[in-house]
Amino acid sequence: MMGLSGIIRCSLFVTMCLSFVITAPSQRTADRGPGTPDRFAVIIEGVGGDPLYAQRFRNWTDAMVDLLRGQLEFAEDHLFYLTSSPSDTTRANTARATAIEVRSTFERLKTMVKPGDLVFVFLVGHGSFDGQQAKFNLSGPDLTAEDFDRLLDALPTDTVILVNAASASGAFIKPLSQPGRIVITATRSGYERNATRFAEFFIEAFKADQADTDKNQRISLLEAFIYATRMTAEWYKRRGILATEHAMLDDNGDQVGHQDATEGDGRLARTMYLDARPSAEAVDDPILQQLLDEKEQLERAIEALKARKAEMSPTAYDAQLEKLLVRLARVNQSIKARQKR
Repeated sequence: MMGLSGIIRCSLFVTMCLSFVITAPSQRTADRGPGTPDRFAVIIEGVGGDPLYAQRFRNWTDAMVDLLRGQLEFAEDHLFYLTSSPSDTTRANTARATAIEVRSTFERLKTMVKPGDLVFVFLVGHGSFDGQQAKFNLSGPDLTAEDFDRLLDALPTDTVILVNAASASGAFIKPLSQPGRIVITATRSGYERNATRFAEFFIEAFKADQADTDKNQRISLLEAFIYATRMTAEWYKRRGILATEHAMLDDNGDQVGHQDATEGDGRLARTMYLDARPSAEAVDDPILQQLLDEKEQLERAIEALKARKAEMSPTAYDAQLEKLLVRLARVNQSIKARQKR
């Protein structure tokens, strides 16, 4: 049974989820008004060491930045790019990937991010694990999984996605796992230490028609994970070599990742997207589009609440779930009525 403080915390979380759906976001992040959820991204390219890896990591992180700036329509001032050797310091929010700069970036984010905003963190590089502590390799001192957990905890939003595409990244799941947080790693443990390919296919997923399994013309985090996992396995199979990486996903806060999004994992990632929701012109009806946006956010709030079930008393959980389900039913009725016009 959960204490009063836990119930209050969960109630506040669901209240945040409900407030998140009141105003339908516009197409472009830069055009959003006060109180409307925004999207931020931190892309970190770790030290490569060998020139081959350094170039590979640079190519992948550049590709992710281009994807976020272009197709996914992140606002330029909401993109932070930390690289082992910055080549374009004239672009905003570009810095050298050191522990000091990573911490400085998250300090800036704390002043920009609002409750309900989405923060996406993408790590590419080498990792290490000594049996006790997992690290992401940077120029100079490294940062541990616990360091990243503290940086994420300090942000004023619970809508956080961290993708660690480095070697030995599987050891990041347990320290970073929290209800409502999506953690994806390229490896299943800290003992898969070989360089990984997962990042390449994760980026590719957002441009691949076959990744869109539900055919809604958007790629969810779960769809990107499933596509990248399958393509990574095929990469090793084509070359006739034993796979040295097995990606994992945790989004239910149980500190255990799964490769096939089972045992409770995958429900939140299924409803989470990096792109802006479709504009009103997509259905040629602004009111219907607002209702569709509200439905999507309510579905996401329900999955986030389910992920927090273990923290709540049965009474508090049932009450909050009923509140969300009733509102979702009403929105669905409004959608059907609008579509018949």
